Amino acid sequence: MKTFSPAWIRGLGAGAFVLLAVLFVALTVASSHLLRGARLDLTENRLYTLSPGTERLVAGLAEPVNLYFFYSREAAQPVPALATYAVRVRELLEEIAARSDGQVRLHVLDPEPFSPAEDRAAEFGLRAVPIGPGGDALYFGLAGTNSTDGRALIDFFNPQKESFLEYDVARLIHELANPERRVVGLVSTLPLVAGFDPTAGGMQPGLVIGEQLGELYDVRSIPADATALPADLDALVVVHPKGLPRALLYSIDQYVAGGGPLLLFVDPDSQLDPGMAQRPALYAGGDRTSSFEPLLSAWGVAYDPTRAFGDLEHALLVGSPDGGEPVRHLAFAGFGPDAFDRDDVVTGALDALNVGTPGFLGRKVPDGVAFTPLITSGPRSAPITVEQLAFAATPDSLRAGFEPTGERYVVAARLSGTLPSAYPDGPPEGVTPVATPRRAAEDGNVIVVADTDLLSDPLWVRTQSLLGQTYAEPWANNADFVLNALDQLTGGADLIAIRARDAFARPFTRVEALRSRADDRLRAKEVELQRELQVTEQKLVELQAGRTDGGSLVLSPEQQAEV
Repeated sequence: MKTFSPAWIRGLGAGAFVLLAVLFVALTVASSHLLRGARLDLTENRLYTLSPGTERLVAGLAEPVNLYFFYSREAAQPVPALATYAVRVRELLEEIAARSDGQVRLHVLDPEPFSPAEDRAAEFGLRAVPIGPGGDALYFGLAGTNSTDGRALIDFFNPQKESFLEYDVARLIHELANPERRVVGLVSTLPLVAGFDPTAGGMQPGLVIGEQLGELYDVRSIPADATALPADLDALVVVHPKGLPRALLYSIDQYVAGGGPLLLFVDPDSQLDPGMAQRPALYAGGDRTSSFEPLLSAWGVAYDPTRAFGDLEHALLVGSPDGGEPVRHLAFAGFGPDAFDRDDVVTGALDALNVGTPGFLGRKVPDGVAFTPLITSGPRSAPITVEQLAFAATPDSLRAGFEPTGERYVVAARLSGTLPSAYPDGPPEGVTPVATPRRAAEDGNVIVVADTDLLSDPLWVRTQSLLGQTYAEPWANNADFVLNALDQLTGGADLIAIRARDAFARPFTRVEALRSRADDRLRAKEVELQRELQVTEQKLVELQAGRTDGGSLVLSPEQQAEV
């Protein structure tokens, strides 16, 4: 039997150890090169994975972009939440830089007091936020530059806007890569943007969504009594068109027929209508309707400005008129993911959107035009006339006799294809013809929304304060819908995949459905008991009238039996 010497075994063990060590080093070096930048994101919402839109954006950069991330590490120590969020921001910026093939150059700076980094932050225009008992200055923002001295800024990273973090950074990079902003024309009879109000004789504040439009686009306000559109528009927004002159309608018609993109908001009962201020009650009548004829009919859209709809399934809670518990209002709906077209880039990533007294759209689309619903109601809906809204004293009275039809009503739809002119025989009498060249063989692209109240601040945003600064914190995706639509209409589709990646809220949808059905059952029982009570009271009155004991206050045996 052959034996192995201890020396041979010890030599074999040493050699194997050296071989394993060499292999380990080789694998480490190889993996550091082959797997550089590889990450495994196990978070539920994939917070550390860039959206496809961001990847396409940074991969398509033609020139370098410099990003300067300013964060006062020492000053932020009293606020641990900021320190945690700063790590999240920095890791996102590092991931974007790593995916850009060197086109995004990240510089991380700690602007300590009286340091060159603080001077640089002030040069960019970042504001220092006082924090802590000593009032230390905190910088927590991002500045960017391009090769042509263009600049963009995120003044402060608000943790309450974490859902928009990637979008805000991507938008900054997009602005630097595309310094020429898209031109958006705005025709509105509602106070969407801040401006001078001749009626009040002073400046009127705009809506938050109007401010966001101004940040992203070159918004050209077009008076509602204008006779023609400017010639250099990338997209057009028309809000609550009431009494527009025929010349302007004809100009819009020719713009759309030529392939110009349009975002249109009409409403059978606009709560934003300035006429609301002169009315003593919520629904006291008055003309707050808008339509867009003859253009909508020519495009094959059925819309009745005298009818809204109610939705039992999505009814929002509103304040009770008597100051009691909030009640559900049929005509104010809070839509969830089930209401959106998940295959469309405009609505595919939305989680929540709120509307007020909306109308609905139907299709009678001619050949060559596609009608694609983007937002639809639930099946427990039914039409409500504007007159019913006008004379409904309370939300409860609006629910009396409400019978769902089982149909889903279209609140917003996309029209695409060759959109015909509403004036095939030429302009209306007295209107000068408009020569509008057709755009690069592109199909028409129109988005019609049968509600204007989704633009109002109370239906999607609340005001919050952080470190002495006031921010508008969104609680629904109303603005995202509008900005998504304009991004798509003006060609910026990459940003659509980035905006609002995370849900604003995770409602207990099944519990809400059970509660809504329970409300219906209780309401039916309440009506039944009220009817029985009225019958009983009537019988008691009749028995009291037939008594022969002089109208004694003591109940008779017959009355006691009835009670």
